[in-house]
Amino acid sequence: MKIETYIDSLISYGMNCGLTEPEDHRVLQNKLLELLQLDEYIPSDEPQSEDLEEILMGLLDYACEKGLCEDNITARDLFDTKIMGLITPMPREIIRTFREKYAIDPVSATDWYYKLSCDTDYIRRYRIAKDMRWKYASEYGEIDITINLSKPEKDPKAIAAAKNAPQSGYPKCLLCPENEGYAGRMNHPARQNHRILPITIDGNSWFMQYSPYVYYNEHCIVFNSQHIPMKIDRTAFRKLLDFVTLFPHYFVGSNADLPIVGGSILSHEHFQGGHYTFAMETAPIESAVTFAGYEEIEAGIVKWPMSVLRLNGNDPDRLADLAEKILNAWRGYSDEECGILAFTNGEPHNTITPIARRRGKKYELDLVLRCNITTEEHPLGVFHPHADKHHIKKENIGLIEVMGLAVLPSRLKKELSDLADAIVSGSAIRGDETLSKHADWVDELKAQYAFTEENALSILLQETGKVFAAVLEDAGVYKNTESGKNGFINFISYVNKEAE
Repeated sequence: MKIETYIDSLISYGMNCGLTEPEDHRVLQNKLLELLQLDEYIPSDEPQSEDLEEILMGLLDYACEKGLCEDNITARDLFDTKIMGLITPMPREIIRTFREKYAIDPVSATDWYYKLSCDTDYIRRYRIAKDMRWKYASEYGEIDITINLSKPEKDPKAIAAAKNAPQSGYPKCLLCPENEGYAGRMNHPARQNHRILPITIDGNSWFMQYSPYVYYNEHCIVFNSQHIPMKIDRTAFRKLLDFVTLFPHYFVGSNADLPIVGGSILSHEHFQGGHYTFAMETAPIESAVTFAGYEEIEAGIVKWPMSVLRLNGNDPDRLADLAEKILNAWRGYSDEECGILAFTNGEPHNTITPIARRRGKKYELDLVLRCNITTEEHPLGVFHPHADKHHIKKENIGLIEVMGLAVLPSRLKKELSDLADAIVSGSAIRGDETLSKHADWVDELKAQYAFTEENALSILLQETGKVFAAVLEDAGVYKNTESGKNGFINFISYVNKEAE
């Protein structure tokens, strides 16, 4: 196709998606000519493309050919985001339209905002479609397993360029509001097509956006307008409950505020939410419990591999009060028989991963007890994926995994496929530099299954889900054993005793 065809196609795409209006045509055309350093333009007589990935690839190939853009994945992402920024409406338009729709119906407002985030290519749908997703039927419910392939792998040239790029403290992190409209650089993604929504929760100024990687439906990020660190306390519970008051069709949760059991960004207070039902939400109460002074709140231990207390009630303030009481008790609680130590050498280890949602008109809080203690046997964390499972999952168990969605490393797509081929062909796995980490696991599976060319990969995918369920059990502070269940009950008794 001619370059003019790609230009015309992009302008038509913007209008068809409602990003631009017919009156904008000439200005958009001239902005694209300026970006591509074209002095002349004749409208193309070729059929236009309606596929955004194809349109952007054509524009990028031209830019690389003419020396306007380096030909590596990072530089191309920076350049095509600059292109999409030209057809992305200004924040004032987004905010005005969202508020108009929200006044009628919060669901239609978030539906519109999510589609906008996809149409502007902030969420790259064609990359998300490459992610591998399947379900594993565990004893705790259907757990979601994903292998994330939407984050592009950087080539060596891009890595070197990022390393040599000038360091900057602006924006301070990937969550700061200053990312909106930012041009990016080799070591920081471009965000010209990024638009955030101002919201007020618990009387404070916050923003909402969607994750560009969308691990689940309408995966949103809610973040403080100020660059302040994560902190789990009563105000955090109150903010979560306030958010689901604003958006009752969404859940929202927070990563814990300590390393190992927290998320990847602890320096900027933020939550994650969305329009999705995780296995943990549908898990039943295994043991009902009562907290003294809060008898009107339904409470119980959830049947889940991790240690979860569920609170359900009508008054969000009362829920936040009880959650704070449980948190404060847990912060100072030790149970050496279960391997739980609140402090070592003055360093705190206990915290909570909280999740809020609505059940009809009622509010619900799930409080997941976390402890980041380490030992010589488990240097990465006692309540962290153990070494025998690192061939599948070595990274921290954050909020998303806690709720029952495995976000597994991209390497596993090829490794599991190669592993299936090696098992069927009888190749030596222990001698393979990449696959040898899976050798003990494969030996166990060979004793259980008759592998064939037809079933090998399917078996490995299901057994990967089984490993992840066991990873969640590793992360649970109270195990699903008699002593673990007794330990959990002892903690609840301790909370009630503190109330006396």
